[in-house]
Amino acid sequence: MARYLDVHPDNPQQRLLDQIADALRDDQLIAYPTDSGYALGCRLGNRDGRDRILRIRGLDDRHHFTLMCKDFAQLGQFVQVNNTAFRAIKAATPGPYTFILPATQEVPRRLMHPKKRTVGVRIPDHVFVQALLDTFGEPLLTSTLILPDETEPRSLGWEIKEELDHQVDVVVEAGETLAEPTTVIDWSEGYPEVVRVGAGDPSRFEAA
Repeated sequence: MARYLDVHPDNPQQRLLDQIADALRDDQLIAYPTDSGYALGCRLGNRDGRDRILRIRGLDDRHHFTLMCKDFAQLGQFVQVNNTAFRAIKAATPGPYTFILPATQEVPRRLMHPKKRTVGVRIPDHVFVQALLDTFGEPLLTSTLILPDETEPRSLGWEIKEELDHQVDVVVEAGETLAEPTTVIDWSEGYPEVVRVGAGDPSRFEAA
């Protein structure tokens, strides 16, 4: 059964943040709220966690995983960003955007797109996630919690606890969250292409 942790949305309790970070270090899989619905997350080196995310979401190996990063400095360690992308992404973050970019050697090969050698990255505008990333000290391997045959991410922790009780290890509750996925911008070819319109305003990239 999954542990259910109720975290304060504005002032996350450090004791609970430490418990969640320890669970991630122990290669556990968490369901947690972000600025665009719930997501599944685990440590980058957690091979089983990656496979569990694919199973829960009903996805294959071509799925673009995302690295949830604390800030732009951390993001820059894992993806190659040209000058134009640098300025545009920096201006749009933190926020509900996912950017697909060429991965650096810091990214394990199994987390990249098998043909494109790309990976998604994002910097969330969410108090709990920022506090967790600060406590954990590294990015989270993450994927929006959209279940098979559904189009929107889950937004209620108790509902996730009931439905995925034996498929995840920790479910975090931290106040209300929107049930709208991120806007996805593919910048892997050197220019922005909007591939999914979601919570983030896409117009700033459509005109780029």
